[in-house]
Amino acid sequence: MWPPDPEPDPEPAPTGRSQPSAALPGLRALLPARAFLCSLKGRLLLAETGLSFIIFVCYVASSASAFLTAPLLEFLLALCFLFADAMQLNDKWQGLCWPMMDFLRCVTAALIYFAISITAVAKHPDGASKAAGVFGFFATIVFAIDFYLIFNDVAKFLKQGDSAHETTADKAEEENSDSDSD
Repeated sequence: MWPPDPEPDPEPAPTGRSQPSAALPGLRALLPARAFLCSLKGRLLLAETGLSFIIFVCYVASSASAFLTAPLLEFLLALCFLFADAMQLNDKWQGLCWPMMDFLRCVTAALIYFAISITAVAKHPDGASKAAGVFGFFATIVFAIDFYLIFNDVAKFLKQGDSAHETTADKAEEENSDSDSD
């Protein structure tokens, strides 16, 4: 399973040869945690990254090579957000509005993938363009699910903040009101 079970202590290597497993703990620090990869957000980001890469490869092999920039950019952005969320950079860098950036990334990706998928399927006759279009429709659905979930989280957060603000405003209004004026 993931991560691989640690191997028992290897026998000492002959002199003059280095152990390849000595560099392994350093490289494991770059891998996302299993808990994040099993979460819904981790799975969505993995799906977005994988689909964007597959679509990029399909467009490279097709006659619709003019569309390969969008999947490449979306692949790189999804990879950056996967790395940032896995390394919890959104908690460390509070100055950036991570949910809004992620929301805008997902909305624009869904719209762009939908548009170029329709064009690739309708206008280009080769199989790679059609495959990229079909994968683009799947990517549109994945990005739409992601921005829907982000929107719901942000809406809950804002409603929670508004309800706390309303209760303090109502209390202040009640304290300032004149009850003898009835």
